[in-house]
Amino acid sequence: MFGNVWARVKAFFARPFRRAPVPGHFESGSKFTWRGFLAVAPLVRPSRDYLLYVPQGRSRWKRAPLLVLCHGCKQTPEEFAKGTRITDLADRMGLLVLLPRQKDNANPYRCWNWFDSRTARGWGEAAIVAAQIKSVLRSHRGDSKRVTVAGISAGGALAAVLGVRHPGLVTAVAVHSGLACGAAASSFSALNVMKRGPDADVERIADAARLMAGQGDLPVPLLAVHGDADDVVAPRNAIALVRQYLSLNGHSAIDLASASSPTDLPPADAMERLSLDNGRTQTIHEWRIDQRLVARYVTVTGLAHDWSGGDATLPFHDDAAPDATALLGAFIDDALS
Repeated sequence: MFGNVWARVKAFFARPFRRAPVPGHFESGSKFTWRGFLAVAPLVRPSRDYLLYVPQGRSRWKRAPLLVLCHGCKQTPEEFAKGTRITDLADRMGLLVLLPRQKDNANPYRCWNWFDSRTARGWGEAAIVAAQIKSVLRSHRGDSKRVTVAGISAGGALAAVLGVRHPGLVTAVAVHSGLACGAAASSFSALNVMKRGPDADVERIADAARLMAGQGDLPVPLLAVHGDADDVVAPRNAIALVRQYLSLNGHSAIDLASASSPTDLPPADAMERLSLDNGRTQTIHEWRIDQRLVARYVTVTGLAHDWSGGDATLPFHDDAAPDATALLGAFIDDALS
């Protein structure tokens, strides 16, 4: 009799542990902040909607790392999530994924306004996304010490702004085919900057931000991925971005390169060149401080203005190697471990 009761007790308590993992799912939300007004569109309400992907098997007993993924122009969060296959990575790594949504009346092409003077200073749309990050960290028990902001093109440029202007909140940045914080001094010069490189001293912007950063806010490691066939955002913007983050993080390589052209890549601590099966070449430059990664720059021959290794049925995605989503996952592991 007692043996039968004990078997039932054990079966009762074991039952929850035999359940299949809770499937991943999307939730929606919106966030407002008074600091979010734009200089280029001052009448637009300073709020943006967002999607949040909660990964498979998410348990609120453990704080989860947060990945913020900012779409590019003419994209939606749904398209960007599908094209990058980010939910697969999120399920494998246990990542919460926040996908901010640009609205049409803020930009008719749904570009993030990285060139807006308020946004470039850390207000505007940078402040709105920062508010979304804080909200999700609170509501879903996110790990505030593991917040990566990533994006492509205009979304990558916004990610760069968040890393420079909000260190401490943002702990790592990944930019695919994007630009440095403050690269354009005005909205009128943005297209020229995309073609020719920054018209502002982006390293000086980083130096000032480093002086203002709180103790323990730095480094903010950077992953920059760029194709040498990108005719929308010139590759020299990626070099400027790397130089900016080396300045932000106080890496000595930028001092050695201070007298050189701003289009020259500073000497790297390590470099690797890989020949891929599709005929492309992937070159990786890395910079570290006391063995800790502070910048990784990946260049890909033959890659245009597209997310590498993505779903090519969607615009701005290229299905050929390397897989930028896998590069992003490896970067998160390395930078935040």
